[in-house]
Amino acid sequence: MTDQPTSDLQSRLQGQLQGLWLPLVTPFRDGALDEPSLRRLVRHYARGPVDGLILAATSGEGMSLGSDELERLATLAREESSGSGRHLPIVLGLSGASTAKMMDALDETADWPIDGYLIASPYYTRPSQRGLVQHFKALADHASWPIVLYNIPYRTAVNLTNETLLELAAHRNIVGIKDCSADRAQSVDFIRRKPSGFRVLTGEDAQYHDALSDGADGAILLSAHLETEAFASVRTLMQQGDRDGASACWESISELTRLLFAEPSPAPAKYWLARQGLIDSAEVRLPMVEVGAELAARLDAEIARRRLPVLRRA
Repeated sequence: MTDQPTSDLQSRLQGQLQGLWLPLVTPFRDGALDEPSLRRLVRHYARGPVDGLILAATSGEGMSLGSDELERLATLAREESSGSGRHLPIVLGLSGASTAKMMDALDETADWPIDGYLIASPYYTRPSQRGLVQHFKALADHASWPIVLYNIPYRTAVNLTNETLLELAAHRNIVGIKDCSADRAQSVDFIRRKPSGFRVLTGEDAQYHDALSDGADGAILLSAHLETEAFASVRTLMQQGDRDGASACWESISELTRLLFAEPSPAPAKYWLARQGLIDSAEVRLPMVEVGAELAARLDAEIARRRLPVLRRA
């Protein structure tokens, strides 16, 4: 990996881990990684108000990707980001239920052109809080890149409690969290008690405005694939003290956060992006399926209502 001191890597990612991050969808065509569409996506978002990219997480269908595809995804994203004149930070999503296998994945990816990892709790096994602490500390001790925790109990079946999060936040190689606890009281309590500099980004699209109001450092939002500038403006206006303006801006886009999750994500977003011509196909990998006719019609109607150009049929 890079010869930069570990502390420099941690400080750099911690400083960058704020604002609007995009959990990039992974475009496919005829069953394979669609490299031209991927390049187009990264170029497009690198020109906009996106502060970083998450690759191969939930929205990126990471669990359907092979190791070679993951490496190619990271390599192409870095090439296009660098070619755009911006060094967008890139965080790779990793997940698994075995600590030993996760360590192997950390070893395999140690030399990839990334800036950190987004790691969810072990799914299905439902470890205790003590087990979660030992799991994440073992990974953080082992990882060559800084780690962002991903707390999403409605997918993993286990919640990282605030006491557990506070213990993990003290680890020098754990720099932030994508918070999908879906419990506003828990999130507010953690923001109040977290160490200085530890970053909290909401991953709950529909709670974006509330999370910023509560003191979150930013967000990782699938919905921000669309109307990206408006999503970024919500935070900008709030930082400027214009809460009325932020609320009005949020009102103009909040319906998207419901529409894009009307069927399992990322199928609705991929349909929209394909209709807009940013990707060549709305294809997803089983067990995910493309959107049904009813939702496709609703998405088409919303595209038309927003008077957005349709460049290609999905």
